[in-house]
Amino acid sequence: MPHTPAAPPPSPPPVLTVAGSDSGGGAGIQADLKTMLALGVHGMSVLTAVTAQNSRGVQGSWELPAAAVTAQFRSVVDDIGVAAVKTGMLASAELVETVAGLLAGLSAPVVVDPVGLSKHGDPLLAAEALDAVRGALLPTATVATPNLDEVAGLTGITVSQEADLRRAADAILAFGPRWALIKGGHLPGPYAVDLLTDGTREHWLRAPRHGNRHTHGTGCTLASAIAARLALGDEVPRAVEAAKEYVTGAIAAGFPLGGGIGPVDHGWAGRSR
Repeated sequence: MPHTPAAPPPSPPPVLTVAGSDSGGGAGIQADLKTMLALGVHGMSVLTAVTAQNSRGVQGSWELPAAAVTAQFRSVVDDIGVAAVKTGMLASAELVETVAGLLAGLSAPVVVDPVGLSKHGDPLLAAEALDAVRGALLPTATVATPNLDEVAGLTGITVSQEADLRRAADAILAFGPRWALIKGGHLPGPYAVDLLTDGTREHWLRAPRHGNRHTHGTGCTLASAIAARLALGDEVPRAVEAAKEYVTGAIAAGFPLGGGIGPVDHGWAGRSR
């Protein structure tokens, strides 16, 4: 009988990160692409800024021209397409507005991580860009994933206890995302507690807090993991739950690198089998 060649395996869903570069490899597009590889999707990138960054902090930052960001986006999306998008460091009001305009024409889900500060407290978003985040970027989001510092910057609300998470979520949802994931990892207590809500349904996510200081890249990793799971077909609550499980394992496996805060381990799941 003639041999019938096997059908090629299906291509993994393409997922796009629009973010800055972390030269130390712990956060930014480097963390995003590692996460996407670990979760079985094809990662693609639109670079918005270059940082000189290591385990001790950010020593310098240079944003790219809006035309360069637009050209990267159109090059990838018009040829390859996209099953989900994650945004991270956008640096300036001009880049926020540029990216928001590009995202407005997509039907794919969008995860917006409204990055304001690095893990070390270094600014990654100009103060004058906050209005553009509120008015232009957040309305494009399927899921917005602010941490407590970002909630305070965007809304003026200080979250000091778990009960404040609902008020923070309502304030973020007022800017237009379909879902808000308020990350409560900076709150004290034995559990890292997050609240996911669309204003009617609430999902509380709790994970044991690990005594590991090497947590560089957690926000980037979580948002990228959510985007990857959405691209694979999960509904938002399941995507966020799976992403939380992945990042909790990555934090537990975080390792020292350099003289400061080391990164989470994006490949922990493959090595733990």
